[in-house]
Amino acid sequence: MPEIEIKGIAASNQFPTEKDGSLGEVLDVEVGALPFTAEEERRVKLKTDLVILPLLCCVFFLQYLDKQSLSYASVFGLITDLKLKGTEYSWCSSIFYIGQLVSEYPFIYLMSRLPLAKFVGFTIVIWGIVCMCLAAPSNYAGFATVRFLLGFCEGAVSPAFVTISSIWYRKSEHPMRIGAWITMNGLAQIVGALLMYGIGKNSSFPLAPWRILFLICGALTSAMGVVFFFVMPSGPDTAWFFTAREREVAAMRLARDHEGGDKTNFSMPQLLEALTDIKSWITFGFGVLVTMPSLVLTFASLVISNIGYDKFHTMLYTAPSGAVQIFFIWIGVLGCHLFPRNRSLIVMILVIVPLIGNILLLKLSLSSGWGMIVASWLASVISDIFSITLSLSASNVKGNTKRAVVNTMYFIGYCAGCIGAPQLWLSNQKPRYKQGLITDLVAWGILLMVMPYYWYICHSENKRRDKLEAEGGNTAIFEKGADVTDGEDLSFRYNC
Repeated sequence: MPEIEIKGIAASNQFPTEKDGSLGEVLDVEVGALPFTAEEERRVKLKTDLVILPLLCCVFFLQYLDKQSLSYASVFGLITDLKLKGTEYSWCSSIFYIGQLVSEYPFIYLMSRLPLAKFVGFTIVIWGIVCMCLAAPSNYAGFATVRFLLGFCEGAVSPAFVTISSIWYRKSEHPMRIGAWITMNGLAQIVGALLMYGIGKNSSFPLAPWRILFLICGALTSAMGVVFFFVMPSGPDTAWFFTAREREVAAMRLARDHEGGDKTNFSMPQLLEALTDIKSWITFGFGVLVTMPSLVLTFASLVISNIGYDKFHTMLYTAPSGAVQIFFIWIGVLGCHLFPRNRSLIVMILVIVPLIGNILLLKLSLSSGWGMIVASWLASVISDIFSITLSLSASNVKGNTKRAVVNTMYFIGYCAGCIGAPQLWLSNQKPRYKQGLITDLVAWGILLMVMPYYWYICHSENKRRDKLEAEGGNTAIFEKGADVTDGEDLSFRYNC
């Protein structure tokens, strides 16, 4: 393998690569005059997991709690209190994502120009304040306006988290770490349902239960934003919890994936490369196809409520859906660990679960009780697929600007799916919501066709680069800290 200079250190095939399958073996690597042992690497990784991962998990938990709270609030009087009619409840869901979509365009630029951790911490504080404002409106117009602002303020968080994961962790570590913070989706479903149940049972509050829920979620979020702002470092090279030696080890272990860390520059050539790379557009498609069916989560409470359960039983029967989500997220993580080069195949296998759930919701009798409840749990198993497609985005894109653009494209697709889907779950179709369920089936079917194509593109490009390397055609040498893309770095290999 030809030498590649990374961060000013000549790196040859001393480094194990994902291609040769030796990741995770006991290492005693010497790069220049800076050796590091397997024990040093484990210590650096453990410290990263103890500081960075909990911050990501806590924020993502609050973000999903905030999103899911609309579903719980709808059962506890929001629709009645705001006098929502027709498609207005659906638009309360859609308009959040319109705000998020609008925010993605300026955030692409800002995330590549500003210190990422500080920028995200600031937006979390503002998003929490806006969330508390959801308790104030008394009509549809006011509530929809605040929902739009909330979506706008949250727009930076998810794409930034994919970038942060790729800055702090190696490609082989992405599925487990991204799976950890995506697990917060399921935990938020459980906690949110139980929190709404507890608030609803307490009749001493002067405000409606759903208003109390938004106040609590917003206050917790703003407090977490302050913590994130001051605790989250911009990268391993400035990490307050590392010693000087551990910073060196962190830089060297990430150099094995040729990861240069967080930069504050915007590159027009990288933007153009992102827009002309077919994998970027497939990533956008992942965002659309995985989130079109996600409205099952928002409407699951209404489905259960509309087949005859009171609001308190609805919350109790909705909560286990989160546990089912967590179970399948970690089935997916385990699959990625056992078969690290087959993430696309694992996605296709996991799609079977929500497919079955949607078919059961369409075909089971409304009087089947537990049958419909379990079907709603299975149909809601989406976060595992979301997690793995996100990990592919984190692992398969290199370059500061390109990575920001592609991650944002995923979430533009995510927003597009979440804007359009609620309009297919109409109040005049309850309790079955047939049109929405059919849309879910179509989305999963298309994803089953797109995933093999993505695998083929990545696999073919890896084979081309292997052949080029064997023929001595890979001679690129990069300067210290070079901000290069996966297209420019021919030693880079894609995860399939």
